[in-house]
Amino acid sequence: MRFGRNEEKTMSDKPKVCTPRTHGEQVLLEKAIRDLFEHKIVFNEYLGFTMGEYSPGKVCIDFNMRPELVGHFMHGQLHGGVISAVLDAAGGLAVIWAIADLYANESVEQIMQRFKSLATIDIRVDYLRPGVGERFTAQASMVRLGRRIAATHSVLRSDNGKEIASANGAYIVSS
Repeated sequence: MRFGRNEEKTMSDKPKVCTPRTHGEQVLLEKAIRDLFEHKIVFNEYLGFTMGEYSPGKVCIDFNMRPELVGHFMHGQLHGGVISAVLDAAGGLAVIWAIADLYANESVEQIMQRFKSLATIDIRVDYLRPGVGERFTAQASMVRLGRRIAATHSVLRSDNGKEIASANGAYIVSS
């Protein structure tokens, strides 16, 4: 017998229907994920990454250009390491939201525990043009969420809408 996403096998082989989280629980989860992403991951906080729009399959990260993020001092271009970091962070955040959606019946604490083994396995970044601008937005979407591995696609754009870089990432989601 096969069971769907929101069902689990019981001793009598009858599916158990799970109750989705309440609006209040969803608000708490959103706050916990934002706090994790923007503050508990100190590197993200240092770079100034903020969580923008999000849904189970797509997320946005915004940040402003600062002198500390310049890679080419003569042109004031965004450092390539910052570009790869934001694309990686966006992919990871897309995985987080997909996991939260998949386990909609679990509490905030249970969901947050699921992220403890989340890690990047591989990321390939394609640098398309110089990172010039005052504000940048990274968008990531889920390509596939499996039991052990997740795949994402991310794009970084400058404030003029031009695509600066794109990335494909693979993430471990369970140990």
